Amino acid sequence: MKFEQLQINEPILKALAEVGYSEPTPIQEQAIPPVLEGRDVLGCAQTGTGKTAAFAIPILQRLGAPREKQSPKRPVRALILTPTRELALQIYENFVAYGKYTGHTSTVVFGGVSQVPQVEALHRGVDVLIATPGRLWDLMGQKKVSLSGVECFVLDEADRMLDMGFFPDVKRIIRTLPQKRQTLLFSATIPAEIADLADSLLTDPVHISVTPTATPVEAIRQCVYMVDRCNKRALLAHVIKGNGMQQTLVFTRTKHGADRVARDLKKAGISADAIHGDKSQGARQRALNDFKAGKVVALVATDIAARGIDISGLPFVINFDLPEIPETYVHRIGRTGRAGLEGTAISFCDGAQMSYLIDIEELTGRRIEEVEEHAYPMTGEQPAEPEDKPQCRRSSQGGQGRRGGGSRSQQPKKKPAQPKAEPAQKQPQKPAAAKASEGEAAARQPEREGGGSGQRRRRRRPSSAARPEGVKPPEAPAAKPAAVKPAAAKPAAARPTQAAKKPAAAPDKKTPPAAEQKRPASVNRKKASVSRGGRRPRDNDSAQVETKPLPAKPLSDSLRARIAAKVASVLSGHRD
Repeated sequence: MKFEQLQINEPILKALAEVGYSEPTPIQEQAIPPVLEGRDVLGCAQTGTGKTAAFAIPILQRLGAPREKQSPKRPVRALILTPTRELALQIYENFVAYGKYTGHTSTVVFGGVSQVPQVEALHRGVDVLIATPGRLWDLMGQKKVSLSGVECFVLDEADRMLDMGFFPDVKRIIRTLPQKRQTLLFSATIPAEIADLADSLLTDPVHISVTPTATPVEAIRQCVYMVDRCNKRALLAHVIKGNGMQQTLVFTRTKHGADRVARDLKKAGISADAIHGDKSQGARQRALNDFKAGKVVALVATDIAARGIDISGLPFVINFDLPEIPETYVHRIGRTGRAGLEGTAISFCDGAQMSYLIDIEELTGRRIEEVEEHAYPMTGEQPAEPEDKPQCRRSSQGGQGRRGGGSRSQQPKKKPAQPKAEPAQKQPQKPAAAKASEGEAAARQPEREGGGSGQRRRRRRPSSAARPEGVKPPEAPAAKPAAVKPAAAKPAAARPTQAAKKPAAAPDKKTPPAAEQKRPASVNRKKASVSRGGRRPRDNDSAQVETKPLPAKPLSDSLRARIAAKVASVLSGHRD
């Protein structure tokens, strides 16, 4: 069949002839007619079978004649969402090539670059917008683009869109689209999740499946090397050099792994470069252009960055790490063997990835040939690593014991140290009540001494020479003799003055003078209890208890008579 038989317009046929298209591929032959009729389509075809042309050609024809340039704003009439920058650029280039003579304008927006030229292109007006979900949602939030005039919506590589976590952004964008629109969903694989999504987006769709889901093309030779993970990088260099590979696309699981593999290949004398999401769009494009031009032998990429890489005649694809999702394996090897050409897909499998290999063989329905004789055969030591890891975790859990010093056998030696820490924790709690009595005693101290705060400061700094003769310093503060306060530094006459100030210390007692005399002793007893509670007694407290005499008071006649009687009875007992 020829494109002319699909009722394609002359301007588009002219552009197709210039790019070398004469006969449609199976997916194009089945998808173009229903899209021209305005129906929704769910298309499934392998990577490299021409899905882009299958929706780009009919969309350009359905847009009809371009609108007048005098229009103040040219609304977006067709929206194509793709998961990666590389794929967005590829689709944009195809739209430009197919619509060369139609007069329609196209633009592409994606992250990683400045949005200024993209916004300027949107302000000039475009008919077809190709975008990645993240950057498009950002521009919609800034009110830089409106999707109210979209007539056709295309969700390309839908399975990868969901795997990369773009589904929330995609749902938000779909809610802003007009309800009356044509929706096309194309994907290399259609798992159950994509089928559910299609049911919610498409209305009476036409199902197109050129080949069984996720079946690799027969022209690709597939083989697998069983190798320990520690020898994978050495095996990679050996395979590339031994087979004289000049253009090889290597897939890794992580971004860090891509950079590390590229560095090791350079050390082995093989020109290599890496592309992944952490690199700028300029660096990724330069690496891709150098790879296409043959300046780089090996291009190491992650799954996200490699989606959309279209290199005609790519001979080799190497899976440095087997993917966890079997469908991803189909995407990877689909980079080679395009347009009926032959290609080779090589995979490295270690002991931990055996289950991935089994899933891939079940999905593809064929057994992958194993290369048994090579320079780095699997030794069987790698599968033993998972058994060692629990031991490492157990030792790490005992890190608290080692932090204290030693292994678990040494932990009983530390148990006696725990009771030592308990008194240290309880010791500050024990004198809590004593500290309150100490505060009360300290509050009464200025009143007892009958002086102000300034006088107390001056009396706290006398030299040791001012101590009265015959008074020995207390034994408790012997370690700090300089802090001892002399007891006789204040005249004894100061106490009656204090007593005179507060004559009603104990109004209920029958003998107020005696109660007043016992008050200083009670204060000292409180301080003594504080000392017994754990606090070191203060120097001035001990000095007051031992050296300050109470003033003499006259005795009453009745008391004198009682004392005399008592003395007489004692003396009479001695005489007997």
